[in-house]
Amino acid sequence: MPRILLAEDDPAVRSFVARALGHRGHQVDAVEDGLQALERLDGGEPYALLVTDIVMPGLDGIGLALRVARDRPDLPVLLMTGYSAERQRAHNLDELIARVVVKPFSLKEICDAAEAAMAG
Repeated sequence: MPRILLAEDDPAVRSFVARALGHRGHQVDAVEDGLQALERLDGGEPYALLVTDIVMPGLDGIGLALRVARDRPDLPVLLMTGYSAERQRAHNLDELIARVVVKPFSLKEICDAAEAAMAG
């Protein structure tokens, strides 16, 4: 069962995405921000995907994606955002990320995007 790391500061969105992916058979470790995500990644757990919000306190999703691309280039990154300006910033990273999913999204959309990112 693929293990997914989810970094999202909004508790409702974090819960929604974790449950959605869990219903599709994925094991999800959910954290509140990019710094906690880095701690999990440094803990040695193998992950098949990182799903992260762009706008978060501490370390945002763009900074997290850049660190992951440098330290774990084989780990696909799926970004989520509700802000058009942040979406444009993310598109400048097209080679480093699998996709940007725009909020609000459906359960099917986030799950399909996650599974496509893991499939390569």
